[in-house]
Amino acid sequence: MIPYGKQDINQQDIDAVIDVLKSDFLTQGSVLPRFEKSVLEYCGVDYGIATNSATSALHVACLALGVGEGSLVWTSAISFVASSNCALYCGANVDFVDIDPDTVNISSQSLEHKLQFNIDNKLALPDLVIVVHMAGQSCDMEGINQLATIYGFSVIEDASHAIGGKYKGLPVGSCLYSDICIFSFHPVKIITTGEGGIALTNSEGLAEKMNLYRSHGVTREESLLNTNEGPWYYEQVVLGFNYRMTEMQAALGLSQMNRLDEFVSIRTEIAAKYNAQLCTDNFEKPTVTEDAFPSWHLYILQLNTHSLDRKNTFERLRGNGLGVNVHYRPIYLNPYYQKLGFQKGLCPEAENYYEKCISIPLFHGMSETDQDEVVSVINELSK
Repeated sequence: MIPYGKQDINQQDIDAVIDVLKSDFLTQGSVLPRFEKSVLEYCGVDYGIATNSATSALHVACLALGVGEGSLVWTSAISFVASSNCALYCGANVDFVDIDPDTVNISSQSLEHKLQFNIDNKLALPDLVIVVHMAGQSCDMEGINQLATIYGFSVIEDASHAIGGKYKGLPVGSCLYSDICIFSFHPVKIITTGEGGIALTNSEGLAEKMNLYRSHGVTREESLLNTNEGPWYYEQVVLGFNYRMTEMQAALGLSQMNRLDEFVSIRTEIAAKYNAQLCTDNFEKPTVTEDAFPSWHLYILQLNTHSLDRKNTFERLRGNGLGVNVHYRPIYLNPYYQKLGFQKGLCPEAENYYEKCISIPLFHGMSETDQDEVVSVINELSK
């Protein structure tokens, strides 16, 4: 079975982790700050707070922005559940914005319409909007930033799919148009730390808060202490969490960063091959906007459901050795969210997309033979 995604671990990665295992520090050592520095310098941003998962990074980002009881957070209807769960962890209310059917990203037009509808009907406006760079392609961040300025909400980029991508020539993660940007280092992502994530920001204040929240809310920072009884002294100043990334994870990530551009280049070449060779009779290929350079975490086809049944097609592709998947079901259609009162019909474009989408194999370790097999099997469906 050719999986839809897979990590690429080489001997340098293994040696980096072994070096940490032989060292004195398995957590809270010197490797984690070096990994954080490598990511923030790559993205051209001022601060980076690495965590044990991207979900944890989203959670501390929400907390740092003041999300809590009574807050309202909006996010894209199409994403993994973590993009909205992070707000629920804080006690906030959530709602969803429909997607652009071409890019599958949150639609800035739909966002503007929803904002204006709420104003016209004297409904609450969001305190925070979490946008999702689906499959590795940046959202319309300039347009979303303009709406944030007009309507007064903060912006988090859930860029879990998008490290190595660019928007308007700048790296995704520069935070030029957002308060905080989140990357994921899950094994199927562009680079991996096993599990892990990072929150990037240009705000010193937000970075200090996220740093506190990821480690129990405990600090030795002189400026944050109420008193100081000696060099051993620390205080818990907020209710934080144990969201720290280990030194082993950081070492793997630091090693993987050396190959990030190579990984994205290979993924881009595979996507170009698919674009050129896949038959379009029964599928729509991904659309890339002029402003975006995707990192190609996923390559998503949308089926012509008049000629192909999605379930049957999925089973046929799996039966022919392609580990296809579906990314994603609209979050609010999950039973937990249905119990919160969300109903089908909220985001029609998202629901239409879900009925048609299939993610096909794309990862930087794919052989030419694997790529040719994917093309052959999919094109056979059009005969």
